[in-house]
Parts: sequence; C-alpha cells; structure tokens
Amino acid sequence: MLNKTLHISTSPHIVKGNSTQVIMKNVVYALIPAALFSVFTFGLSALLVLGTAVASCLITEYALCKVSGRKVTTSDYSAVITGLLLGMTLPPAFPLWMVACGGFIAIGLGKFVFGGLGYNVFNPALVGRAVLQAAFPVAITTWTDALSADRFTSIPSSVLALPFMEPVYDITSGATPLSAFKFDHHITPSFDLAFGMIGGSLGETSSFLILAGGVYLMVRKMANWKITASILTSVIVLSGALHLFNAELYPSPLFMLFSGGLMLGACFMATDMVGSPLTTKGIIVYGAFIGILVVVIRIWGGLPEGVMYAILLGNALSPQLDQWLKPRVYGTSKKKKS
Repeated sequence: MLNKTLHISTSPHIVKGNSTQVIMKNVVYALIPAALFSVFTFGLSALLVLGTAVASCLITEYALCKVSGRKVTTSDYSAVITGLLLGMTLPPAFPLWMVACGGFIAIGLGKFVFGGLGYNVFNPALVGRAVLQAAFPVAITTWTDALSADRFTSIPSSVLALPFMEPVYDITSGATPLSAFKFDHHITPSFDLAFGMIGGSLGETSSFLILAGGVYLMVRKMANWKITASILTSVIVLSGALHLFNAELYPSPLFMLFSGGLMLGACFMATDMVGSPLTTKGIIVYGAFIGILVVVIRIWGGLPEGVMYAILLGNALSPQLDQWLKPRVYGTSKKKKS
C-alpha cells in the first residue's frame, strides 16, 4: 500500500517561480535574434553601437552602486536589457560617445534616481533615447544604407567621432519609411518592413523577429500579452478606419504595424512590468492609449514616429489607471468600491 503524506503550511503556496534574473535573462535571449539581424543588415557599426550601449549601461550601474554603497546589481541582466533596447532605438552610424551618454542617462536618470530596478517610473531605455533626441536631433535622424557591400569591412567615420565634435557622415541614405510617408506620401512595401529590407534604427530592421521574440516571452509568461495585443489592436482599428475613409491619404494597418519601432515598443518596452498597470482593465486602457497615440502622432504630429512618446506618456498614466480601474472587492456593491 502506498503511503501519502499531506503537508499543510501557511501561504504563499508557491511551487516554483522565476526569479528576476531568470526573467531578465530570457528577455535578453528574446532580443538576440533581432539584434544579430541588425548587425547583419548594417555591419560593424551596428555591432559597435549595441556593444557601446550595453557596456555604458553596465559600467554606469556598477559605478553608481559602488558610489552609493548599494549592492552591485549588474548580474541581474536588467542593465544589459536597457543597453540592448537603447542601442536598437538608435541609427547605425550614431557616434559612440553619444551612445555612451545615452547609456549613462538611461541608468542614472531613468533607473537609479528612482531607486533602481522595480522602482523606475519610466522605461529607462526610452528615457535615454528621449534625452539623446533632444540633445542630438541631427545625429539621431541621420541614416545610412542597409545591406551596403562594405558594411563588414569599414566603419562610418561618424561612429568614431571624437567627443563633443560634430560627426562627419561619409554616406547618408534617404528617408526612413515613416519619414517617406510623412513628408513624401510614399508607402514602403509591407514585406520589406516586416523582414528588414529597409534603413532606419537598428530595431526597425525586422519586425518579424522582434514579434517572434515577444511571443517567446508571452508563451513563457514573462511578458503580458494583453498589453501587446491591446496596442496592436488599437493601431489596426484606428489606422484601418482612416484607411477605409481615405486610402490615398492614410496608410494601411500593415504599414502602421511593421514600420518604425512599434513592434519593439509593443513587445519589449510597453510590457515593462514596473511601468505598466497591474489591473486587467488598466492594462487594456494603457495599451489602447499607447496605440491610439502612436497613430495620432504619425498622422497628425510634427514627427514621423511617436512610439517613444506614446510609451513614456503611458508609463506616466499607468499608476492613475490602477487607481481609477480598481477591481470590485468580492462581496461589495458595484456602486461602492471599498
């Protein structure tokens, strides 16, 4: 006869769980395919930009932890993720000293000032990117050709520009797909957008690989699929309605989905567990708010891209959404929430 023992204990009754380090490590795994494809697309300059972004974030976090007397947290992979995401929001010929400045700002201002991992209000990588866009508007909107023949044998001179010196660009490409639509009313084919046959920031090279990495995290329950689904659905609905109203003036939903940094933002930035709401209703409103704002900025705003601003504003709204959309406590009236 088989003897079985019943163990009785107090809560929490957790059989197993993923630590912060495990979750962050898997986010890095999910980003690697898209990062490698950006290196394939732009060559050595992309590798240097990504490497500098990650290194500057790690060095900044280590130094700030040492100076403040806190436990060094470079081993939890959060700084690596911030560096990868920051690097993927930058153009391939971006000067490395500017990249390093962005890494310092992302960790110092976007994360450390608020108390470190778990306390940041805004996505740190987007904080770094926002400051870089304000400080270096020309450099951050100067693009180079994708899939150039000499991308693995030469490095653009702008990448190695000396600190505080104006970078000199050897060759610049035309407008990105969003800029071409915004200012020239030219629509890039959806296939090229989805599979990376375009110029732009490193994170715009392959929406398909970025989405695949996001799905991997969602299947592993390390990212909230409702946020991504809410963002993409709102983009599809609003852009689809505008396209049906006037197809010549407004682009199709496929163009809106696969252009710019929408996939990177929806899968890896807006899903930041700290900066996003906790309540189910809050999550849906948060995602819809970001998606609608992206379309509004792209169509009617002064800039061709609006993902960064939409997510930062969504981060700012997130705590209020949790307050406004609290679930009803079981046993209480729907009219009065305790």
